[in-house]
Parts: sequence; structure tokens; C-alpha cells
Amino acid sequence: MLEAIPKITLWDVIDILIVAFLIYRIFVYLSETRAIQILIGLLVLLMFSVIAKFFHFYTLSFIFNNLITIGIFALIVIFQPEIRRILARIGEKQFGIFTTEEEAEKVIEEIVRASASMSEDRIGALIVVERDIKLDNYIEAGTLINGAVSKELLITIFWPGTPLHDGATIIRKDKIYKAGAFLPLSLNPHLPQTVGTRHRAAIGITEETDAIAVVISEETGAVSISYAGKLIKNLDPPKLKKVLKGLLVKKAKEKKNFVDYFKRRNEESF
Repeated sequence: MLEAIPKITLWDVIDILIVAFLIYRIFVYLSETRAIQILIGLLVLLMFSVIAKFFHFYTLSFIFNNLITIGIFALIVIFQPEIRRILARIGEKQFGIFTTEEEAEKVIEEIVRASASMSEDRIGALIVVERDIKLDNYIEAGTLINGAVSKELLITIFWPGTPLHDGATIIRKDKIYKAGAFLPLSLNPHLPQTVGTRHRAAIGITEETDAIAVVISEETGAVSISYAGKLIKNLDPPKLKKVLKGLLVKKAKEKKNFVDYFKRRNEESF
């Protein structure tokens, strides 16, 4: 009888642990999105299907089996945004867009100076720095600028009353690539009602891509930064500069530290 029991090797244990960890991570990720509600609904359908089969309710069993078959294909459509985000994170190179601090210094300095000035004058702004994932699919409606990054140009773009002040400004490498772009809004149900449209757009683009977004509140003048769907609020110029350097300079160790920093600060922000 004991011979019928399969022998479990060390590799089997490792295999089971890896699968368990992957399932756990998927559930943790989905718990932060609206997809978790859909997943719970599908699990309920699966439970009813098992119960119907157990009690030999053939008609119900037939219906639930067909619903599950259709649901497998529907999952690809329903979870398409979440699947895209997961694949984007897997494919992320884990580096910034500048090789050295000197190369990044001018761009970061101009963003920080412009943010400080607009914060003082309570000028609303949304500055997005493109990284590995191109933003062309999200910014088709934007106006091409292709100018050097400078405090003066950024303030001019976001000055109230100008044609481009309502949209987002996209920085590609060391250039202001486009202005007046409209970004996808975050659908995260856990965001407080107090998070406005500009901040939701900042979170939305960083959920979909690996971009970094700097937001200045028109109401309070507070400067925030968003990365990987997280939002850190109330950053003064030195902290903003430090965070931007950590995310834009090609230093893997620094980047890991700042990802952890974002997770901690995001929990504190709300």
C-alpha cells in the first residue's frame, strides 16, 4: 500500500513552493485592482459548478460548465489591462534613462526648479518622464514641442490660460517631447475621493507604463510624484530631486531602494 504513494523529492517541494508563491503574488497584485471582484465572481461560479456536479444536477452542471468555458476566454479580455501591466513590469529593465548623474542633473534640476516655482504660485501641472516603455500610444493628441527641458518653458506651458496648460507634458530623454497630452485615468477603487483628475492621470500612466509623473496641485501647491501606480505627496525640492535621481539614473541598487521607499511612503500618504 505504501508503494502506491508517490515519493516526494526535494525538487517536488521546490516546484510546489514556486507555484504557491506565484499564485500568492498574483492574488496580492489583483487585490489592489478592480479585477479581484471579477475573480471572486468566477470562483463562486466554479464552486456552484462543483456542487451541481456532486448532487448530479445535470442541467445546472451543463450551464455552469459552459459558463466556465466561456469565462476562460473572457478572462483574457477582462484582465487585459492587468495582464499588460504585469508583463510591462516583468519586461522592465530596472534602470533609469540616464547613464550618469551628470547627464541627468540638468533635466532633473530644471524639473525641480519649475516644480518649486509653480508650487509657490499654485499653478497646476503634470510632468511625465518617459523611460523604457514608449508613451506614443497614450499621447497621440498632444502637441509636438521637442524643445530643451527648462524651467521657463515648463512654466510657460502650464501657465493658466495657455492652450496647453490643462494636459500633461511629456519629457523624452533630455527634451520636452509633447505638451497638452491627455492620459488614462486610474481606475483604482482604493484611491480616496479627494484625489483629483490630474493626480488620477499621473497614477494611471504609471500603472500602465514605467513612466514617472510629477504633479503640482492647483488647489494647495503640493508637489507629488507617482511611480508604478503609487503616489507620494508633499515633497519639498530636495526630496523631489533625490527621488528623481534614484529613479532616473542607471543604478539598480538605488532603484530598488526607491521602489521600497515608494511602497512605504504611499501607505503613509493616504
